[in-house]
Amino acid sequence: MNLAEISLAVLYTLVFPGFLFTAAVGLLLTWVDRKVTAIVQSRMGPPWFQPFADIGKLLSKRMIVPKGVRTVGFIGAPLLSIIGATLASVIVFLALFNPSGSFMGDLIVLVYLSTMPAIALIIGGASSRSPFGAIGASREMSMVLAYEVGFLLAIVTVIMQTGSIRFAEILAYQAQNGAVLWSLSGFVAAAVMLLCMQAKLGFLPFDISEADTELIGGPLAEYSGVGLALFKLSRAMMFFFLPVFMVLIFTGAPQLSLLSILGFLVKFLTVLVLLILIKITHARLRLDQALRFFWMKVGLAGLVAVVFALLGL
Repeated sequence: MNLAEISLAVLYTLVFPGFLFTAAVGLLLTWVDRKVTAIVQSRMGPPWFQPFADIGKLLSKRMIVPKGVRTVGFIGAPLLSIIGATLASVIVFLALFNPSGSFMGDLIVLVYLSTMPAIALIIGGASSRSPFGAIGASREMSMVLAYEVGFLLAIVTVIMQTGSIRFAEILAYQAQNGAVLWSLSGFVAAAVMLLCMQAKLGFLPFDISEADTELIGGPLAEYSGVGLALFKLSRAMMFFFLPVFMVLIFTGAPQLSLLSILGFLVKFLTVLVLLILIKITHARLRLDQALRFFWMKVGLAGLVAVVFALLGL
């Protein structure tokens, strides 16, 4: 690679569509989350800049590393979380704006990258030497093994319908043949992915690993300052990336027209509102209840979607 290509790669990763862009939009969407919640609960809600002020305040504080922690894992976990969210966003948006930049199997890479924030949470909690962190990490590990099955089955359904594991080719297939969502298998798979996204974001009723009233934040109990800010930033970035990913993979990319772009925004906001409404209208499940839900119901629905796709439905 020459200097120009390296500079362009750094620009993509750090500015647009990477870290700065995804973090800024993600924080703005967390304000939307808080504002919608406030409206439902008949409250005023915070001003639009509140999430930025919260992150800025955390970044200005020193990260306290408790005595006896596994330093590499404790400090490295927030960085791993940010890296996963950033790279996932870069791959999705490059495939959207520059299909030639897509590569074979990038959809599989996206699955791995979308799991990195959860893995980072497990590493951070296990490294903290805190009983709250250890219990939270154990719960998060159990949840990952449960909800990732449904998430993968939803993606397999799309792969079977489009015949490709390359993200740009999936978008091109839907531009020519219509959205996967409007098939029976696609609709079931989309519902499965929506529920799995709720768990991947750590939203109620699946915030079992953090459970503020029980575990005081679980894996995040010992984090402060920059470390806590990076974890919160990565969650905000995933709150932006995951709905975009879902809309693209089930409905295709918007065309270069105002109507198409507005349609994409409507679908994106619909997914956001559904995630928020589920979060504010359900109480936290116990771990065993959540595991049964994902293994016995969501996983089964994912298998049904795969069977429907095999039958061409």
